[in-house]
Amino acid sequence: MTEVATSTATTKELSPEEERVLIRDIAITAEANTKEGDSFFLITQKWWQHWIDYVNQEQQLNTNNNTNEGSSSLAGNSDSPRLTTLKRPSGIDNSDLISDGPSEDSSPGSGIEIHDTLLEGRDYVLLPQQVWNQLYSWYGGGPTLSRKVIDSGLSQTEFAVEVYPLRLQLLVTPKGDRSTIRISKKETIGELHRRACEIFYLNLEQVCIWDYYGHRKHALMNDMDKTLDDANIQMDQDILVEVLNNVNGTALSGGISFPDNGFADKEATSVLLEPSKSSLSIAGGLSANKIASRGYSAEHMQSQTLSYPGRELDNTYANSGVITRGASGGLTGLLNLGNTCFMNSAIQCLVHTPEFARYFREDYHQEINWQNPLGMVGELALAFGELLRKLWAPGRTPVAPRPFKAKLARFAPQFSGYNQHDSQELLAFLLDGLHEDLNRVKHKPYINSRDADGRPDEEVADEYWANHIARNDSIIVDVCQGQYKSTLVCPVCNKVSVTFDPFMYLSLPLQFTITRTMTITVFTCDGSALPSTCTVTVPKQGRYRDLIQALSNACSLKQTEEIKLVEIRNHLIHRFLDDSYISLSTIKDDDHLAAYKIQKSVKGNVFLQLIHRRQEQETSDAQRWKPFGTPLISSLSCDDVIASGDIQTIVQTMLTPLLKESLEYTDNSDPSTSVAATDPSDRNSGEVDTNRASTSVNKKVLPKLPLQLVDESMTCIDLSVGDEKAVNLSASLPIVVYLDWSSKLLEKYNMHYLENLPEVFKYGPITKKARTEPLSLYTCLEAFLREEPLVPEDMWYCPQCKEQRQASKKLDLWRLPEVLVIHLKRFSYSRSMKHKLETFVNFPIHDFDLTNYVADKRSSRSQLYDLYALINHYGGMGSGHYTAHIKLLDENRWYNFDDSHISPINEEDVKSAAAYVLFYRRVKSDASASNAAGSGRVREKTSSKH
Repeated sequence: MTEVATSTATTKELSPEEERVLIRDIAITAEANTKEGDSFFLITQKWWQHWIDYVNQEQQLNTNNNTNEGSSSLAGNSDSPRLTTLKRPSGIDNSDLISDGPSEDSSPGSGIEIHDTLLEGRDYVLLPQQVWNQLYSWYGGGPTLSRKVIDSGLSQTEFAVEVYPLRLQLLVTPKGDRSTIRISKKETIGELHRRACEIFYLNLEQVCIWDYYGHRKHALMNDMDKTLDDANIQMDQDILVEVLNNVNGTALSGGISFPDNGFADKEATSVLLEPSKSSLSIAGGLSANKIASRGYSAEHMQSQTLSYPGRELDNTYANSGVITRGASGGLTGLLNLGNTCFMNSAIQCLVHTPEFARYFREDYHQEINWQNPLGMVGELALAFGELLRKLWAPGRTPVAPRPFKAKLARFAPQFSGYNQHDSQELLAFLLDGLHEDLNRVKHKPYINSRDADGRPDEEVADEYWANHIARNDSIIVDVCQGQYKSTLVCPVCNKVSVTFDPFMYLSLPLQFTITRTMTITVFTCDGSALPSTCTVTVPKQGRYRDLIQALSNACSLKQTEEIKLVEIRNHLIHRFLDDSYISLSTIKDDDHLAAYKIQKSVKGNVFLQLIHRRQEQETSDAQRWKPFGTPLISSLSCDDVIASGDIQTIVQTMLTPLLKESLEYTDNSDPSTSVAATDPSDRNSGEVDTNRASTSVNKKVLPKLPLQLVDESMTCIDLSVGDEKAVNLSASLPIVVYLDWSSKLLEKYNMHYLENLPEVFKYGPITKKARTEPLSLYTCLEAFLREEPLVPEDMWYCPQCKEQRQASKKLDLWRLPEVLVIHLKRFSYSRSMKHKLETFVNFPIHDFDLTNYVADKRSSRSQLYDLYALINHYGGMGSGHYTAHIKLLDENRWYNFDDSHISPINEEDVKSAAAYVLFYRRVKSDASASNAAGSGRVREKTSSKH
């Protein structure tokens, strides 16, 4: 069918608008039918953007006042007059996506290697096969770059296009042959066996295959049905193909050894089997607006260094440039491997922590815990130590952290690939992972913590810390771990629970206010007023009752009325927010809420829900009724006999404020007719005289609106005929009525009042005031330590009540570490996206004094800290960029580490609104220095016991 349509389309040259509409329709159909195994095609972003501009130029010239879609949309009005100024694109040219590396696979498209660091939306767009076929039939060109859709593993309905398949190096022992292949991570181990035997001319019974990651036999790969993804096989790792003795099944002897370079040499065979990974986004592929939002800034693209496997020098041995006398160590950059600035910035801050720099440059191997089931069998510590030594070697060129990245992907798959990630999340993983790899405790004792039971805090805190050290003792604990005091109080029985827990870093909130602004649309049910948007201020840790009370005050609620609060999703009532004690934190900023003013509920009342529907084209010859707008509700008594005519009257009353002016009933049988409008002066004021409106309705003969009642069996009953038809009401079920709006009926009402329901809180551009008004780091710390109720998701089990309780929680700092890491919570999470706070935080560079914030007053150690490093985050999510500001302590000078680029900066330039993670180091006083020396001697004795 596709080929026929294509050949027909090419018989005449189409206009840009006709091309746009045809591609849009093909894409919509393809998106609806995408399944695992389908093919998608890479097309260069440059050509795609040219075509987008070409087919949208008429819209740009003729819809200047239309802001709904913008110049990049593929939807729009096809009746615009033609005014073409941009030339039609020439043939598709994907050459800028192609790598120079050799490939011996001659299968169409799949044997062509693409650059390793391409980004979707910046370098290429993914198109469904049907869209590619149509564009190719019009423009030709190439080369064709086909990739497969795979199951993403997140759910049964989420897919991904595998743009980069696994690249594996097969090493044959004892012969010493090798070959580099490409294979889908969703292929089975059995398929890898088959391919290996095919490449090296071996029989299946002759070989066994090992996961040879890091040139160590990790696991025998003999489960033929298991996928490579499930076997945790990583990009660019080695696979050992072991040839067995045909007689007894043992491995043939041989003295072959392989160089540990991580890549095949240039003479290796390259076989591409299946295509690798990028998010499947048809909408993104067909919308230049969405592409631009995911693209990099020009500055970021210019600063990014792209390196390809096998083409960069091995930094272990290469050392271009002259080593100058007295050159400082630690001024070596890290190459960006493609969106790895998040990793580079975190690594640079850690390797420039003096305690870590000293530790990993000495012999730390004796402290590696090879047996710790919570660790990474020492591999993370070894990879980090090796990278740190390279970065501290003087006079070095930038280092490509590819081996470390591979280790990271193996043990933390969430950081695999080349998407942007959160630097703070990576930092948390590294600190925890390094601790477990270097934990001096080889056999952790079981310890049952005792409750405080009124004992002195000092006694309980020391007991908790001793228990913690008995199981956790490493350089990371020595340097970075402190201790909280956590106090929980039951709101019912007032039971107090005190614990003392370790922490690795502090996550401080930037939204330090105790109130929250919420926007809700208020609807009347008696036809007395138009819907109105109401913005109220409520306690941030408040409950539903606080919001209902604030709305009641704001909309002048009568004594006989009450507010019914609901959440609207997809134009339907998703839930009633009835429980007045539920926390407001369950309402997200991107939720849509509606409040209805109704008569106070009495026993036996039930709600009538009016759902608006209109016809939408589903296919070329089919239509369906779909909900739109905001539902309306009214309260009815189950004790009364309700007829269909009564429901008609109730619905007409609710819709009265929406009637357009100068309309009168003229035909009792026409559903599109309407009731007489009220006085214009009333409508301008946003209110209608209830009595006069009711009188007007009563004087006129009501039209029969196209209403459908949904009964208990989910059957629709037509209410447009039969005034006296009785309606059965149930006190346990709401009455759901559909109002099917025809195009004629829609012309009679101002329906825009029921559409565009606002979000609870809309994030807009940061105001100039917000940018310039500093927020003190001390204020953030105080907000973090402030007592507040737990969110409902973190309810506490009260041991006295034997129930889950929403306890109040209070944190205090009890013990501070030598290096204090502070994470500023710039990102807030809603259901659909992240929001970044651009608040400028005024943080001290010198003498950050925490003396008054430490609850344990026994210590004579200094509680003053100096800043020595920080991670910055610039831009938005996904396309943002990370850098590090670091002070070299031996030089007493600040530098900016931007991937491979390092430049000196002034201390006054260290502070900015981009600061994200701060690294403070305790200022050593004479007293604290002697205490530290003493604790070091104790630590040596303690460590020797493990």
